[in-house]
Amino acid sequence: MNWNKQRSTQDIAKQEEIALMGKLPKHVAVIMDGNGRWAIEQGLPRIAGHKAGMDSVKDIVKACSQTGVKYLTLYAFSIENWKRPTAEVTGLMNLLEQYLRSEIDELHENNVKIHTIGKLSSLPKVVQKLLKESIERTSENSGLNLTLALSYSGRWDIVRAVQMIGLDIRRGKISPEDVTETVFASYLQTSNLPDADLMIRTSGEMRISNFLLWEVAYGEIYISNKYWPEFRRDDLYIALQNFMNRERRYGKISSQIVAENQEEKQATYLQKMMNVLKK
Repeated sequence: MNWNKQRSTQDIAKQEEIALMGKLPKHVAVIMDGNGRWAIEQGLPRIAGHKAGMDSVKDIVKACSQTGVKYLTLYAFSIENWKRPTAEVTGLMNLLEQYLRSEIDELHENNVKIHTIGKLSSLPKVVQKLLKESIERTSENSGLNLTLALSYSGRWDIVRAVQMIGLDIRRGKISPEDVTETVFASYLQTSNLPDADLMIRTSGEMRISNFLLWEVAYGEIYISNKYWPEFRRDDLYIALQNFMNRERRYGKISSQIVAENQEEKQATYLQKMMNVLKK
């Protein structure tokens, strides 16, 4: 099932409109919050909210792929989530297993490359096996990089990186003076991902819940008041447009950013002219 062929005329127009606005965020991270509260308000058990949330996962993955977002990271299950009632945790693991079994063919067909971050050894063996198979099967794909954060915690990953650096210092592989931001980042599980440009959180909560603490240092945050099962591609488009209308200064002032953007545009124009002349 080719996702690009599934697009409606209206959807194509919206995606083209977004593309004309400028630079898309390269890496979008999502805290998929509100499944349980959505279910309770519907008079349903909490697990029904998680099941409904899977439809949002499918739609947002497709929309990111179609729009041209290169990296999408979904906060699917945190280390802290293990504290939830056993029945809910078991239900979530079953849903994850079902998703991997039912969606891997379509994800692979649409050139999606799957990654994972987190303490994967804590997951059920069958889920670990399916994740490994999915990662291996899609390893050569060059489209959307879909990362599932499972049994993940930003603090856990930072502490883990410090421990690994300490071991390498003890073994004489590096010295303390060698530890720069770049070197430190290379020890994180996200070392193969760019920093998050845009973090989306649903359900209206104003916190990042221990997600990508290092990687979101200069990321933009967008809060949606919708619960995750209600969040669909039109809501994603609003978040992308909101991001693209912001000025990202990285500690500089506006006039510096304007000048740098003008220089970049001029360089891009000159490069295009050079390519034309070469032909």
